[in-house]
Amino acid sequence: MADDPLRFPDISRSELDATIRDLIARAERVLAVQGRLRGLLAAMRVVSEDLDLDHVLTRIVRAATELVNAEYGALGVIDDQGRLERFIHVGMDEERVAAIGHLPHGDGLLGAVIESGDIIRLAHLGDDPRSVGFPENHPPMDSFLGVPIRVRDTVFGNLYLTDRRDGGFTQEDEELIASLATTAGIAIDNARLFDRTRRQERLSRALSDISATLLSEEATDALALVADRVALAVPADLITVVVPSGPDEVRVDVARGPGSDEIVGALFPAAGTLADQAMTTGEVVTDSSTERELLDGRIRLGPTAAVPLATSPERRIGALCVSRTAGRAPFTADELGTVAEFARQAGVALSLAWARQDRQRLQVIEERGRIARDLHDHVIQRLFAVGLGIQVIADAAPAHRAQLDAYVSDLDAAIADIRMAVFALRGSGHGGGGLRHRLLDVVTEMSPALTTPPRVAFSGPVDLMTSGPLADDVVAVVRECLANVAKHAQAESTTLAVGVDDARITVTVEDDGAGVPEGAVLAGGTANLAHRARDHGGDFVLERLSGRGTRARWTAPLAAG
Repeated sequence: MADDPLRFPDISRSELDATIRDLIARAERVLAVQGRLRGLLAAMRVVSEDLDLDHVLTRIVRAATELVNAEYGALGVIDDQGRLERFIHVGMDEERVAAIGHLPHGDGLLGAVIESGDIIRLAHLGDDPRSVGFPENHPPMDSFLGVPIRVRDTVFGNLYLTDRRDGGFTQEDEELIASLATTAGIAIDNARLFDRTRRQERLSRALSDISATLLSEEATDALALVADRVALAVPADLITVVVPSGPDEVRVDVARGPGSDEIVGALFPAAGTLADQAMTTGEVVTDSSTERELLDGRIRLGPTAAVPLATSPERRIGALCVSRTAGRAPFTADELGTVAEFARQAGVALSLAWARQDRQRLQVIEERGRIARDLHDHVIQRLFAVGLGIQVIADAAPAHRAQLDAYVSDLDAAIADIRMAVFALRGSGHGGGGLRHRLLDVVTEMSPALTTPPRVAFSGPVDLMTSGPLADDVVAVVRECLANVAKHAQAESTTLAVGVDDARITVTVEDDGAGVPEGAVLAGGTANLAHRARDHGGDFVLERLSGRGTRARWTAPLAAG
């Protein structure tokens, strides 16, 4: 055996060279496949190591383009209606994207991948009849590979790759991207579950904050608190609370975010607004428009959603609206569900808080009623008894009668003031809508402008007999008269008397000021007082008192009210 010579196959040199070349090519092929498999494993690791959904989607697109050496890549997320909800892309710079103007809507070949749910691979985009071309300023694209991404047997979105740098996409490229899509589906599902958990935590924290604040003793603007806290649960740029304002209008009651200073308090026709639809239907209403304009274009918004804000199934007090700026992604179904749940729970918290406030107001009303009864039944009666005693003493001591009579007058004045306090306490406990209470509010409003608060006296059934336009004019007359005293009279004291008898109401305002000049002509505000009186068939007289002071007397028939 050791002496046997080395023998070679009896083949020609050319055949041997061909065999060696074939073996080398196969080895290179194996190495290339191993390299691509390592690339696939690396891509799978990249898309699986993050739990932030936005980051995961971007990583998937980048990994796919690098895996098959594609020039452009995108991932389209599909909404419940089968349309593109989001479009994450790589390969084009911001200037190019801005020049195109809008992201795809899911037409043409993109829509074909959505509708079929199958992989589509093309050597030339333009050769396929389903291609609808490109918008202006869009870069030219040739080869195409579209692969669906499934999450729990549901198509979540599609990977779109174009322009492979070293030729058209191959069957191997298709298999690699399909494998990556499977891993991407698992990563997306994990990221969505994580995102949902975080959102639920933020929702719970926001609702706990609302409940604790609304049910505390500190006064707070409840609707403003709702707007502040919803941003903790769902990312949004502009948050508004819209409430009804009349039969055909809605008003922005609260606004938070860019442009809030301009939009708060703004009135809009109710018809067609998302807020009105949400309040009417009791459902979540969305508008995924890429751009919407408000206030003549001063505020530009993108995707917007409105949810009803209700304190009970029958009582919808407004709508909670969340908006994102133009170009941002629309609200997902999970995000809309979070906003709706937030609004429901916030409505319950508002209902409890307002019920507590009503209970507190009732306690205040009851306490005011008790104080009014005590003043009337005890204090006034004791003062009246003291006055009678002083009068008896005055009869027995004529030398001190004048001084004692002055004391009796002061007691009478004190009794009158206490009776006015009783009227105010009782009036504030019944909603504050009567004429007495409205006039007392005017007196309170004007008192800081006067040297001393006016003394007020009512006689007759003022609230019972005076209402409507006549009551409105009486309030305006009292305000104007007190304003004139404050501006011109330089008075130390002022008296307001409002009396009602069977036929008419009389308003008299007297002061101890400088008095009106002799021969003064009614003008300006006093002329308006005379005009109001004539409108009701009444009269107005402004006269100088003997010595010092002015009396304004305004009368009107009750039948005119």
